[in-house]
Amino acid sequence: MDFDLNEEQRLLKDSIDGLLTDSYDFESRKKYMKEKGGWSKAVWLKLAEQGLLGLPFAEADGGFGGGGVETMIVMEALGKALVLEPYLATVVIGGGFLRHAGTDAQKAAHVPGIIDGSKTLAFAQLEKNSRYDLFDVATTAKKKGDGWVIDGEKFVVLNGENADTLIVTARTKGDRRDKSGIGVFLVPANAKGVAKKSYPTQDGLHAADVTLTGVEVGADAVLGNPEDSLALIERVVDEARIALCAEAVGLMDESLKTTVEYIKTRKQFGVAIGSFQSLQHRASDMFVAAEQARSMSMFATMAGDFEDAKERSNAIAAAKVQIGKSLKFVGQQAIQLHGGIGMTMEAKIGHYFKRLTMIENSFGDTDYHQRRVADGGGLI
Repeated sequence: MDFDLNEEQRLLKDSIDGLLTDSYDFESRKKYMKEKGGWSKAVWLKLAEQGLLGLPFAEADGGFGGGGVETMIVMEALGKALVLEPYLATVVIGGGFLRHAGTDAQKAAHVPGIIDGSKTLAFAQLEKNSRYDLFDVATTAKKKGDGWVIDGEKFVVLNGENADTLIVTARTKGDRRDKSGIGVFLVPANAKGVAKKSYPTQDGLHAADVTLTGVEVGADAVLGNPEDSLALIERVVDEARIALCAEAVGLMDESLKTTVEYIKTRKQFGVAIGSFQSLQHRASDMFVAAEQARSMSMFATMAGDFEDAKERSNAIAAAKVQIGKSLKFVGQQAIQLHGGIGMTMEAKIGHYFKRLTMIENSFGDTDYHQRRVADGGGLI
């Protein structure tokens, strides 16, 4: 199979690499972390100016009609630069719900703001007891006239502090762990009854715990079928997993590069430690693990277009398993080869390790996806 990028994709890669090289060195990132919400509005607008926020949307909606490969290119670059801005939450997840289930009116209300950088979104899905099960939803949405009243709690909502709109999963009928009876709702973040508790996460991003108390929304807030949206949620979350796989590849690439540079300059017994054969072998093993992850990221990207939902889900789960194993190995080796300095806030490599660890636990950790693959009849 041909894995080479076409000319437009190479231009996209060069464009985002150039932008991030100019705007996102490690010292700049530390400054962005201190801004409200933990990311830079100025950088977000630069991403918008280059068309990156409109990349996956159809041309009819004002976007560029990009596909999975284009998103993979962007996410790899964001990973390499340790970008804090809410591309995953807004463009991949929020945009995914709008692309797959949004009405023309909903797209008109939200997509232009996403594309020009004036609007961000957040996915409010995780609950106290749900773990990684997307169908475990205790938050309720009850009919009131033509609209709905939503009550419940959501946790670790990425970009929940700054988002203009929350995409909330809520149960419209059935018991907490029923796979039917789940709806998806667009909820204004400033709606009456929405309360948020914000905090930084271990990897430098920001999240919020969100409480919804008697939050009233209209009929136009519903995305898709309010009584049967699990398949929609699973599809969008699969796309988020694919994006996270690509981000992890970028993080591993940079972790390996940073580690090799370090062992070439760090001296012990009067020579660079990179001259020790045992450390060269470990660096080689890191390279192999990173390349295995890259191959599985490409596989996951292609699997995103599979029409069969079960086949798609099984393939993406397998990719998440391999990437989880690779990122753990690469991250731990990078820290160990750096020694104690790798655990400090001043060292870039520690921030890469934290982000890799958070990715491994996002939307299902390695053990969870290994069970999914086994249940689906696939091989790892």
